Amino acid sequence: MGPTGDSTRLGRFFGVYLLYCLNPRYQGRVYVGFTVNPARRVLQHNRGRKKGGAWRTSGRGPWEMVLLVHGFPSAVAALRFEWAWQHPQASRRLAHVAPRLRGEAAFPFHLRVLAHMLRAAPWVRLPLTLRWLRADFCRELCPPPPPHMPLAFGPPPPRASDPRRRANPFADTEPQPDQDAVTPCSLCERALQDEEGPLYCPHPGCPLRAHVICLAEEFLQEEPGQLLPLEGQCPGCKNSLLWGDLIWLCQMGTEEEEEDLELGEEHWTDMLET
Repeated sequence: MGPTGDSTRLGRFFGVYLLYCLNPRYQGRVYVGFTVNPARRVLQHNRGRKKGGAWRTSGRGPWEMVLLVHGFPSAVAALRFEWAWQHPQASRRLAHVAPRLRGEAAFPFHLRVLAHMLRAAPWVRLPLTLRWLRADFCRELCPPPPPHMPLAFGPPPPRASDPRRRANPFADTEPQPDQDAVTPCSLCERALQDEEGPLYCPHPGCPLRAHVICLAEEFLQEEPGQLLPLEGQCPGCKNSLLWGDLIWLCQMGTEEEEEDLELGEEHWTDMLET
């Protein structure tokens, strides 16, 4: 468990979900989709295409969201995962996954594909969480997810506001200058003002402020062949840090920002091929 725990989560939410059809006429059908708001998205699917649902699910409900994979660092990273899960036969990363077997139902097939996706590059390096929203649908994946990907149950935890903003005694008075505008990166000593979101060590008293790329390179010294770190030792306080927790802590977007996502906006992980 990271510094934020599971009761609340910080940062933007990007998830890829699996719907299961409960309609006796279409029972057993599944649908894979992307969302920034799982509760709202399943309502849209069940209300039909005119209310924001997909044409493949419209008029075939009720649909139940049974599984959610979340923790993607950007919308584009999640959308690429969604596409590969929908089209495993077209993804070169999943060429080793056997096609759907004769007599194999859609649900177990999609779980089989997911199991291999979580063990394949580049997704195996991401700080993802596998969340079962319906415990009665839970199945063990084979192969199992990597050890750094936790298994969770129930709806996603409520969103939390930025603790640094809450702690600011000047929040309701006159604006204060941005601290990052004059604070250098702890590793390269260059300014942080152009950084999308500098990484902060969550441990009290630790002065670490670093560019994402700088800290990634620091963590990857023990794994020179990798692009994404999993964990490392903080250069400031020497505590062990999970990369996924650092990324979550630096992403403090609001729900309004998520609803108006510019899906073409590049993120440093979006250069990873699928």
